[in-house]
Amino acid sequence: MANFSTPLSRRLGLRYPIVASPMFIVSNKEMIVACAEAGILGSMPSLNARTIEAFDADLAWIRERTDKPFAINVTIGLTDPERLEQDVRKCFEYEVPVMITSYGNPTRIVQEAKPRGVTVFHDVINLRHAKKAESAGVDAIIGVSQGAGGHAGRINPYVLLPFLRENLTVPVIAAGCISGGEQVAAALSLGAELAYMGTRFIASTECGATDDYKKAVVDSDHTDIVYTDQVSGIHANFIKQTLPDTENPDRTPEGAKKWKDIWSAGQGVTQVTEVKPIADIVDDIVREFHDARARLG
Repeated sequence: MANFSTPLSRRLGLRYPIVASPMFIVSNKEMIVACAEAGILGSMPSLNARTIEAFDADLAWIRERTDKPFAINVTIGLTDPERLEQDVRKCFEYEVPVMITSYGNPTRIVQEAKPRGVTVFHDVINLRHAKKAESAGVDAIIGVSQGAGGHAGRINPYVLLPFLRENLTVPVIAAGCISGGEQVAAALSLGAELAYMGTRFIASTECGATDDYKKAVVDSDHTDIVYTDQVSGIHANFIKQTLPDTENPDRTPEGAKKWKDIWSAGQGVTQVTEVKPIADIVDDIVREFHDARARLG
């Protein structure tokens, strides 16, 4: 199938302008390599490796298996400062091409990344935070809109993306409910230079989610997604059936762990219908994209 691209995807060396977004606990090194080989940008949070030794081993494993671009997410404000410093050093040591920063001020990381040729994305849910990140020197802003998995914003993507694009000088990346090629086409039409997709890749064979989690994503639709701050203190989207039920406490095991037993997903679950290898998912997305363009005549 024909490649399609944007200035940012060409700059990064991607076949398609798509990012498999970093998902806490479930994104892994296997996903990163599968995404790289399929022509998109795979990513994972550094903290998915529980120790710095495990993170080092993961980066070495990735580097042995692909020479294509990939990304690591560092959660600035949610990471112990010493571990954050170690994670950033490891990214530079292994020449990670793209770093995704979140939950904090990326200025210092950007200052060290720029001379090394590392591209930095920063995720935001509003223009105020986008402007701060832009002034810090990031290369692109991820606009996380309403309906995204994990910590989502409240603004509809049809408003957020053009608004960010018009008010920023750096490229904008679209996140939230991008579950297939149709939504990728829509995101690019709104001016996004990359489409940031999480939920669809939970239902991949390479993903580290449990089989039950993957099945829940396949079986759910958008009416099963709840936006709540009761899990982490910050509003995020979760699959309703896994949330503790205050009226029926027996339904959820006592002591269910945040994110591990209470599963996050976005409203895009509606379009996820089966578990497949990442290579096949990317082929499907590309076909859906070209079909959507063809419908526009």
